[in-house]
Amino acid sequence: MKTYQVVENGKPLIANELEKPSPSGKEVLLKTTSCGICHSDVHIHDGFFSLGGESKLPIPLIEPLTMGHEIFGEVVEKGEGAKSIEIGKKYVAFPWIGCGDCDLCVSGNEHYCGPMTSKNLGINTAGGYGEYVLVPDEKYLFDAGDTPDDLAGSYACRGLTAYSALKRANPVKGDNSLIIVSAGGLGLLALKIAKAAFDINPIIVDIDDEKLELAKAAGASEVVNSTKVGAFEKLQQLTGGGAKYIVDYVGAEASVNFGYNLLRRGGIYVVTGLFGGSINLRLPLLTIGARSLVGTYVGSYQEMKELMELVKEGKIDPIPVESKPAEEINGILDDLKNGKVPGLISITHN
Repeated sequence: MKTYQVVENGKPLIANELEKPSPSGKEVLLKTTSCGICHSDVHIHDGFFSLGGESKLPIPLIEPLTMGHEIFGEVVEKGEGAKSIEIGKKYVAFPWIGCGDCDLCVSGNEHYCGPMTSKNLGINTAGGYGEYVLVPDEKYLFDAGDTPDDLAGSYACRGLTAYSALKRANPVKGDNSLIIVSAGGLGLLALKIAKAAFDINPIIVDIDDEKLELAKAAGASEVVNSTKVGAFEKLQQLTGGGAKYIVDYVGAEASVNFGYNLLRRGGIYVVTGLFGGSINLRLPLLTIGARSLVGTYVGSYQEMKELMELVKEGKIDPIPVESKPAEEINGILDDLKNGKVPGLISITHN
């Protein structure tokens, strides 16, 4: 089977021919229908997260890696223990697979399993940049209903991340003062999920007017460019004197420094984006303001089940996805790094 692998961090991916896996037990072999390209792939490819300045958090590349964790594929083979899924049917794969033995995994938080023990598809083990993906257990496969093929895989990471972060913010249903930072692909998915799960048309904040126009067309109650004069004051007015909840899907130094100061007393700021950097907090203001600054990382298996029920039932309006052949993967990653991908993008294998 053909795969596209990271052989050296930051260098172009290499096309390799590998032996197709054979499933056993509860394992399932998917033929990749589509694979979403997430901004996390940029960090994995580069081999680090930015911690601000010259500081970096390295991501070890132990061996050539077939990336791609937003996987949607057709079941072509299954082990003798896989009873509940059908050959020929397409599923979204939950990629956040832990060791299964640690306290985090046993407590239902296997997405928090350690970086050296987890078995995350496309991050620690082979993923959807390959023509076939071996999923270790049928329980990790989810029906996406009538979702378009090129969008379905995005719910495994960007959709799940959006849903989990919104749950952490815990907005009151129907409260359109919720602020979402990002009008990119993740922000647009979060907008649709906020409408479906919380009956909210949120306020969208970004620095790109083109992306903000897409967010407004997608149903945002208001859109604000945070770089424009008067943006802070406008958001204060829209939220009635300060935001109760902000979910930041960018996670950049500039976005958090801007957004955190918008919180009213008792407000919550949820950071799940990974663009990087650092911030300085004035600790007395944190206490006096009774504000919460929390981080979330993707989402749990249980949250995936909840999200995919909404997806399967057609309750989340789809958003457009640009689909390209897998052989263009290096150009796609370059475009993501340079901010040239306005929405969602996925690859298909010929």
